[in-house]
Amino acid sequence: MQSFEHILEEVARWAGEPVTPAGRVGGGSIAGAHRLLSNSGRPFFVKTYGGNPALHRCEANGLREIAASGSIRVPEVLLEGNGFLLMEFIPGGELPPDFFHDFARRLAGMHRHTRTHFGFYEDNFIGATPQPNAPGGAEDNWAHFYWEERLLFQLKLAEKQGLASPKLIRNVGGLESRLENLLKGSEEPPALLHGDLWRGNFMVAENGDPVLIDPAVYYGHREADLGMTMLFGGFPGEFYDAYQEVWPMAPGWRERMDLYKLYHVLNHLNLFGGSYLSQAESLALRYL
Repeated sequence: MQSFEHILEEVARWAGEPVTPAGRVGGGSIAGAHRLLSNSGRPFFVKTYGGNPALHRCEANGLREIAASGSIRVPEVLLEGNGFLLMEFIPGGELPPDFFHDFARRLAGMHRHTRTHFGFYEDNFIGATPQPNAPGGAEDNWAHFYWEERLLFQLKLAEKQGLASPKLIRNVGGLESRLENLLKGSEEPPALLHGDLWRGNFMVAENGDPVLIDPAVYYGHREADLGMTMLFGGFPGEFYDAYQEVWPMAPGWRERMDLYKLYHVLNHLNLFGGSYLSQAESLALRYL
């Protein structure tokens, strides 16, 4: 990875004028984040990545996929460099009274964008964890995709890292034969998902609009996005009420939310260690 000074030089060449750092931006555990300012006063946002050069490419492609839906704002990708991603800088704003209603409506609009098969045209990442998406495949069975590419992948990774207890292996493994029936009645075409939609991965723009950041994009069941919104502080009830008004979920959707939380809790187990083990065990046990 090139030095930050070299990144500034590369951005300056692209911008056609000098740029200078204007402060770090907090909130990320995977990448460094900085605000830059050009000589003419144009602000930029740059993320710098460590040893894996694929991280910024996959993030850029995810942002472009969401932007192409025309349904909800994401930062515009301006430049992909060697170990960094340059984006437009979006100033933050105050939370308007109807923010979560608007957010839910826009998210439902994004979810209406579909494709033939589940997955994505490339594998990407959920945080720093690889996220397999069966690129080039023809996966049209959501239960099979969710088991193979999400739950089983995370379970095998936890075993490899020595983080999986016998109870976790038993509980998560027991879902394989049950998953088809557990998801029966909720079948839908693949929906464009953010993929990592918790409270830290959206922001309020200066004009009050919702903005999605840090995606882990793929085409899956929209319930998977909503499940993640219920973790780590959750979204307010008005968000789910508004979403239901725009595009009602299949009956029993709330009963399936823990099943979708499980993927993300397993990922946090793999990223951050054993403090997430008991929660993962319990979420899986609920469906046995």
